[in-house]
Amino acid sequence: MKKTLATLVALAIGAATPAAADLVLPSLSYRTGPYAPGGIPFADGYADYFTLLNERDGGIGGEKIVVSECETAYNTEKGVECYEATKGTGALIYQPLSTGITYQLIPKVSADKIPLHTMGYGRTSAANGKIFEWVFNYPANYWDGASVAIKYLLDENGGSLEGKKIALVYHNSAYGKEPIRTLQELAKKHSYELVEIPVDHPGQEQKSQWLQIRRDKPDHVLMWGWGVMNAVAIQEAANIRYPMENFIGVWWSGSENDVLPAGDGANGYKSLAMHGTGMDYPVYEDIQKYVIDAGKAAGAGDQVGSVLYSRGMYAAVLAAEAIRKAQELSGASAITAAQMRDGMEALEITEERMVELGLPNFGQPFKVSCEDHGGPGAGMIQQWDASAKKWNLLTGFIAPDDEVIQPLVMEDSMAFAAENNIAERCN
Repeated sequence: MKKTLATLVALAIGAATPAAADLVLPSLSYRTGPYAPGGIPFADGYADYFTLLNERDGGIGGEKIVVSECETAYNTEKGVECYEATKGTGALIYQPLSTGITYQLIPKVSADKIPLHTMGYGRTSAANGKIFEWVFNYPANYWDGASVAIKYLLDENGGSLEGKKIALVYHNSAYGKEPIRTLQELAKKHSYELVEIPVDHPGQEQKSQWLQIRRDKPDHVLMWGWGVMNAVAIQEAANIRYPMENFIGVWWSGSENDVLPAGDGANGYKSLAMHGTGMDYPVYEDIQKYVIDAGKAAGAGDQVGSVLYSRGMYAAVLAAEAIRKAQELSGASAITAAQMRDGMEALEITEERMVELGLPNFGQPFKVSCEDHGGPGAGMIQQWDASAKKWNLLTGFIAPDDEVIQPLVMEDSMAFAAENNIAERCN
């Protein structure tokens, strides 16, 4: 007899079935398929941080955390099924790590009153908290990232991109298409030519795209890729001898998994970064002691300190801090999803607090508000050193061009509000 997804989820979490007072955080993970190279380290970092809090601190505010994974394989339909199968377990927050799943979940979480956090991905205009009450995408979004990349290129080109040709190699999906409008508007402002080059799922075949790049000779190439697409693109760029220092990926195209397959050919490749990476943070000593050495790691323990492990951990850190804020606001340790939303909207991350958490100079300080669910939107540029097999930060945080970004956020969010009969809040 064929088991339903709900049955499989129940079997998967088994002994980890939450008690009435547990803090339940479903993880819509993907450890299989062409996007597994990104999904695995993120899921490991997310789960391991909560394991650390359980083992070292006894949970958060005296409540244990339960992370129940449901495999989506980065498939939108499966992601929605996982949401439906887990939302009744007392779920406090969802972080699907998929723009496609995010778009489908926005109306669902709004109706079910469960917060959705899409850190650096998802629907960019959800940054407008006046319209998207249950959705958060701090500390930065795709349109911010596109703007940061252009500001960096402006600096690299003496303040002017006039007459330059910039190619965008993008995953031909809702995710990959997100930065196009922003880059088009920035092209009008800075007088560069934008060449849009789609890559179909999953991105294993890109010969024609890179032959076009070899023919057109763009001054710079930006990439919005994910999973196997990234590694293939970097290898193809190396094959045509495209100057790697002129090739910049979004923060989802800047992990070790993306560059290692190309070996020395990836040397000099750049990407955006929304946080620091590497093992030079005190929190990793605790993760090693309480999680890895204790045999409680979510995965093989081989991704610790990598870019995407760090990002999964960062997502968990922000969720944990929102839980603390929700407990403080409500005066209760066993919070509800609605109280979790309130905690997320009142969240303030200071550098002082990041130091206390063992993450000094890891991410940008920010404060969420009713109006602003998106954060400051700044990003850094990192570069791959193939000989040392490590990423090096080239810049500090670069602020986005809000003169271009904010009108786009307002236009898109207000159109969504009109389509869905949503009244503005925060008045």
